[in-house]
Amino acid sequence: MEALSRAWPAAALSYGAHSNLCVNQLARHASAEAAAAYLPGLVDGSAVGGLAMSEPAAGSDVMGMTTTAAPATRGSDGAAGWVLHGAKAWCTNAPIADVLVIYAVTHPEAASKGSRLTAFAVETASAGLTVGRPLAKIGMTASPTADVHLDGVWVPASAVLGEPGGGAAVLMSGLNSERLVLAGGPLGIMEAALDVVVPYVRERRQFGVPVGSFGLMQGKVADMVTATAATRAHVYAVAAEMDAEGEEAGGDGGGGGRRRMNVEAASVILAAAEAAVAVTGEAVQALGGNGYCVEYGVGGLWADAKLYTIGAGTSEIRRTLVGKAVVGGEGGGGGDDAVWGR
Repeated sequence: MEALSRAWPAAALSYGAHSNLCVNQLARHASAEAAAAYLPGLVDGSAVGGLAMSEPAAGSDVMGMTTTAAPATRGSDGAAGWVLHGAKAWCTNAPIADVLVIYAVTHPEAASKGSRLTAFAVETASAGLTVGRPLAKIGMTASPTADVHLDGVWVPASAVLGEPGGGAAVLMSGLNSERLVLAGGPLGIMEAALDVVVPYVRERRQFGVPVGSFGLMQGKVADMVTATAATRAHVYAVAAEMDAEGEEAGGDGGGGGRRRMNVEAASVILAAAEAAVAVTGEAVQALGGNGYCVEYGVGGLWADAKLYTIGAGTSEIRRTLVGKAVVGGEGGGGGDDAVWGR
């Protein structure tokens, strides 16, 4: 993800959505029938995957979605399945996807919001499924994003990921690895910004000397290099810990069963995304008027980086998750021992 993002952030974003938001969930939770049908093509690259979760009125409030799925038999042969109705928004890869992981409300009367949802693997060629026009975005323009409309889309019972009513568990099961993998995106973008800035300040001359010879410019570059190195260390440290500990390993030592990597995963994507916005902003400034022109690409890198503070959970949501885990909610506990498990 880091290397792809350094070369082409939009391609990396589409890869991340394909691999982590779709393929990883199918590998973890698909029925044997669905896994055999979809995973070979998704893994060898002959098919593209994506995710349809957010809705026009349910972005950060995922559990507030209104798309529904109801049990239904297919008229042609009486096969058991589900019928989906609703609309999804901001779906990365939707215009090019063959398979989407789609979340819908199947148990509206469930006592907990988390038990209301079910996840499905749905072919985009399904009757009643339509993909809107690609959205015009300020960045990540080569990674297509669109709305998805579901008008009586029938899927077989084998399309369910996990168990009916277990959609929230499916969603949460891959969330930490998703955040970690996506954190490689901002890191690669920061490296791409330095790839432009360093040669530029060595070659661009003002007052008869390279602009890189000025102390203020050297300080700017030093800050960019330092932020990139710190981000790389953070991302790789969390990756090593997740490899060693497992995405959901550990607990609080008191039977709480806390998922150890929640704080680390949320904090690493928070830090990486905001560092990338800062570094690419400085890249624009370092190039001056040329930085504000499309030709040099650093403005595009800034727009690409900005997506990571919004998509896959906003910076505000990430701060909320980390803050509540550390401090505790209303009357809740918290503290280092409970959070870090060390």
